[in-house]
Amino acid sequence: MSTIALDLATDTVVLPAPAFPPGASLEDALKKRRSARAFRADALPLQTLSTLLWAGCGINRRDSGHRTSPSAHNWQEIDVFAVMAEGAYRYDAAGHRLLRVSAEDLRADTGQQDFVGTAPLNLVYVADFARMQDCQPDERSFFAGADAAFVAQNVYLYCASVGLATVVRALIDRRRVATALGLTKAQRIALAQTVGKPVPA
Repeated sequence: MSTIALDLATDTVVLPAPAFPPGASLEDALKKRRSARAFRADALPLQTLSTLLWAGCGINRRDSGHRTSPSAHNWQEIDVFAVMAEGAYRYDAAGHRLLRVSAEDLRADTGQQDFVGTAPLNLVYVADFARMQDCQPDERSFFAGADAAFVAQNVYLYCASVGLATVVRALIDRRRVATALGLTKAQRIALAQTVGKPVPA
């Protein structure tokens, strides 16, 4: 079943401008923030995907290119890959668009829990160590993990504000996913995060 209405004839998907629901507040999002491990397979609208990705690490200052999530030294080393039934895409924040890296359904590869294979969206947070200049090799993983966590928390708060379920995950076959996404030796998977509509209690 197709989860998100994407044009499969193109390798580039231009996303609509992010749009937040009226009346959403940070206080409400913080009160509602939680992890969930049960997801409906229902489609996520493209508008929802657009706003979610922008909330995670989109550009919020065009003059400087700075993001909604902080990063050490403004390295902006975290790339977000959106893995869906339609394929796997890298989020290009500068163009607010998706760039396809695989036409295969790789959702089940992104984690070791059963729900990842049927949830409509799995985000994979990838750190590009080549962007982390003037950083000691033994500190790269620490900084990259912190920066990926900032993105994940932004996604958590967005999901809480619109009634979506989400959970951040670290149980990942990193070698397998890196091969599937075509990552370089300088790119390392930090975390993954599943998003979907909640299963009614």
